[in-house]
Amino acid sequence: MDSREVARAAIEISMTPSREDESVLQKKHLAKGIKSSAVDYGGEFLSSPQKVVERAIVAARREQVIGSSHQEEGAVAGAAREALAQVMPKALGLNVGGKVGIARGGDHIAVAVFFAIGLLHLNEVAVGLGHRVI
Repeated sequence: MDSREVARAAIEISMTPSREDESVLQKKHLAKGIKSSAVDYGGEFLSSPQKVVERAIVAARREQVIGSSHQEEGAVAGAAREALAQVMPKALGLNVGGKVGIARGGDHIAVAVFFAIGLLHLNEVAVGLGHRVI
């Protein structure tokens, strides 16, 4: 499995506008041998990293993207922290809202965050991506 395909799947599922679209995309990914999951997130960014990482792990386990081993959970946590670090310069001190996408193909795990950042309707958009190999 190519790491770019897994990363693309994580980004795609993080950008789905609804649970129905998410479900359709999960089936498409599964046909390619990629398991995927997503979870919504919104709130103040400074308090977000721990919550986002926890939600990513729970979502990945819920959809059986990963098992319950320390290595798999650690890979999701590390990739999620990397993705968050990429959006941090834009998000510090502001609110974020959007979705976290997780995908796994073979040994590759990718986590993507797709967030609107800002206040009210004055939003910036940011995408972050992290990757780990188990």
